[in-house]
Amino acid sequence: MSVPNQFYEYVDQHKSDFIDRLAKAVAIPSVSGDASYREHVFEMSRFIVKELEALGVKVRTVDLGKQVLDGQEIQLPPAILGSIGDDPKKKTIQLYAHYDVQPALLSDGWDHEPFKLTHDEKTGRLYGRGSSDDKGPLLGWINVLETHVKLGLELPVNLRFCFEGMEESGSEGLDDLIKDEVGPGKFFDGVDCVCISDNYWLNDRTPCLTYGLRGISYYKVTISGPARDLHSGVFGNTVHEPMTDLILLMSRLVKPNGEILIPGLEQLVAPLTDEEKQRYDVLDYSISDIEQSAGAPVALSEDKSAVLMGRMRYPSLSLHGIEGAFSAPGAKTVIPAKVSGKFSIRLVPNMTPDNVDPLVITYLKAEFAKLNSKNKLEVENLHGGKPWVADPNHWNYVAAKKATETVYKKTPDLTREGGSIPVTLTFAEALGVNVLLLPMGRGDDGAHSTNEKLDVSNYIEGTKLLGTYLWEVAATAPK
Repeated sequence: MSVPNQFYEYVDQHKSDFIDRLAKAVAIPSVSGDASYREHVFEMSRFIVKELEALGVKVRTVDLGKQVLDGQEIQLPPAILGSIGDDPKKKTIQLYAHYDVQPALLSDGWDHEPFKLTHDEKTGRLYGRGSSDDKGPLLGWINVLETHVKLGLELPVNLRFCFEGMEESGSEGLDDLIKDEVGPGKFFDGVDCVCISDNYWLNDRTPCLTYGLRGISYYKVTISGPARDLHSGVFGNTVHEPMTDLILLMSRLVKPNGEILIPGLEQLVAPLTDEEKQRYDVLDYSISDIEQSAGAPVALSEDKSAVLMGRMRYPSLSLHGIEGAFSAPGAKTVIPAKVSGKFSIRLVPNMTPDNVDPLVITYLKAEFAKLNSKNKLEVENLHGGKPWVADPNHWNYVAAKKATETVYKKTPDLTREGGSIPVTLTFAEALGVNVLLLPMGRGDDGAHSTNEKLDVSNYIEGTKLLGTYLWEVAATAPK
């Protein structure tokens, strides 16, 4: 069973239409982590439902309940469950993507309005928040479906869609939904494998298949003392200042070389085997790749394998910001009464939020006690997810490898990714099937950063890859 040539021809002929579809999606600022943007996340869900239904997908939106965000109780965006095809002779593939995005403001340093897709004709890049993470890949599946429907081509597999609007904020409510929909007659009944497109190539030249992800524990450390903000000219050197305590506390979490200072974490990490070490040695990657992606020569090491393992198979601790501090232009001599520092730890086997939290909280309390401060400390875990590793020799990966070689004429690298997609592990455990991460974007796309982009070639060839993968599953999977 091979992919009909007309599939590829249609995708090429409708490139501008597909870019226009992405432009409409990027224009919806579906930021899930800010309550003031919640209406736009719902707007994005309606956009997707309309696109799917127009192509014959049976769609059901699921109410996931409410959450407290920014001091107010608001409705969670719905999960979108869709299905097309129920032929028992065909494999059933569960597709996952998310329609929410990270915050973005022009003032953050963007060269273009972040919620207006900007096509740089000279470089062939599409700039906009969500272009690569994850609206481009999500719409890639819709492009594939449209191509089959418009050409009158029968899909080679049955498809199930699960799209959510809270991935960037902990996927609240989704785990329970997935578990509730497992069983005879339920939505996920009969699923043979899962495919997720929410990751990236290691670089800008070699496709990859990802079989592992780091987990995450995200923390908020709050120091409070005075009843209100104070004037430093009146209270400086007379009271314990929350900001001073917080800066000292956060400085004791990690060294500039990346070494995590929290005792006990290193002992939780699964030991490195010689076989695994060799996988990193052969990957198509160089120090210049990470420095090009970062935009500066700032790599922690000149050892390629060490850098790769630092990204994929060892934990990291990153400081993200301080809430409640003065940050506006000008000079304001304020002593903040309450400040919160935010940091996260990327988890690897055999780390979990449950066995990491006690170590983090105990350490922070002990270090705070050393300050002899009269201020108060509060430590919260805002969200977390366990790491995940799959079998890259499964037929699901074999099909993806063949599809990648067909479209890109290259054998993909097998990688583990440094980011976290907690729902990946949920699918693997709840459904008991192989989960594949099949990326569309490149390593320099800048997801979560300023000037996020998706190359036109990756969007269009990536659409071909997703469609080819479906045909390869039909040809490769055991009957």
